[in-house]
Amino acid sequence: MYDIITIGDALIDTHVHIDNAALECDLMKKNCQLCLNYGGKIPIVDSFQCLGGNAPNVSAGTAKLGLKTAIIGAVGNDSNGEVVVEKLKQYNIDTKFIQIDKQNQTRYSVVLNFKGERTILSYSQKKDYVWPKNLPETKWLYYTSLSQGFEKIHGDLKKYLTNHSQTKLALNPGSYMIKYATKYLRDAIKKCDLVIVNKEEAEKILNIKKSKSIVNLIIGLLKMGAKEVAITDGEHGAWAGDKKTIWKMKSFPVKPIAKTGAGDAFSSAYLAAKIMGKEIPQALNWGIANSCSVILEVGAQNGLLDKIGIEKLLKKYKNIQPIKI
Repeated sequence: MYDIITIGDALIDTHVHIDNAALECDLMKKNCQLCLNYGGKIPIVDSFQCLGGNAPNVSAGTAKLGLKTAIIGAVGNDSNGEVVVEKLKQYNIDTKFIQIDKQNQTRYSVVLNFKGERTILSYSQKKDYVWPKNLPETKWLYYTSLSQGFEKIHGDLKKYLTNHSQTKLALNPGSYMIKYATKYLRDAIKKCDLVIVNKEEAEKILNIKKSKSIVNLIIGLLKMGAKEVAITDGEHGAWAGDKKTIWKMKSFPVKPIAKTGAGDAFSSAYLAAKIMGKEIPQALNWGIANSCSVILEVGAQNGLLDKIGIEKLLKKYKNIQPIKI
């Protein structure tokens, strides 16, 4: 039996560190735009390629924390697809459920890194996803970003959950599902043991322009059917709760180098804690620690922690603890 199987696209990220750009923000510094000279030649400091995608990032995080992990997804019959599969294997992730799509390319993105923040240019195509035959038992399924064409795999996921009532479902919906597939999104939330999103994603799901209360966002998602909800809000930390109790935890005071993968690092550690039988406060501890470690390095997997690393960082910031709201 697996501890967790993630479901989502795997891709190649090309990271570019921009040296010369302008950051235009409003007076409150909440709405900022990265500005490059049109037609200009923009100098960069560094660039590199690495494995990307929500499902691979979370898989790498849970595997690092000692969980038996596999991934369901699709890559193209191209060199990028070969690199993706090889990288997944290096992180001790079982790749036997990765489908080779001979009609489409492997997904890729360009990540523009500037002053600790990232802007992502993402490419994807419609895919003909296939649910693996005779998928083994797993304690958890983690359902996240897929491209257009995910509808069939969504139906097969529901059938699997019906036939494996002990399997729990965690959802981190991708941008395509949030924007174009509301019916499937609401259907998935109703079946969720855990929903993990950031504040902006929660607002979009609940059709709220700007919420002053993350607690209300959690309550809204619980009313949609989720049994437990965790919401991250960058440097402000994270909130998590169920119908009984909601907790809040501040982020650690670290200076980010790059924020790519922070949300996935939180998800992988939060999930690992839950799978290991820990309660919401401890899961928040683990999630915050892992995300704060990842943003200290460039790349979504480089700063991922094992259990010893998490305990070490929690000891360093022992004065920051979850607070019951």
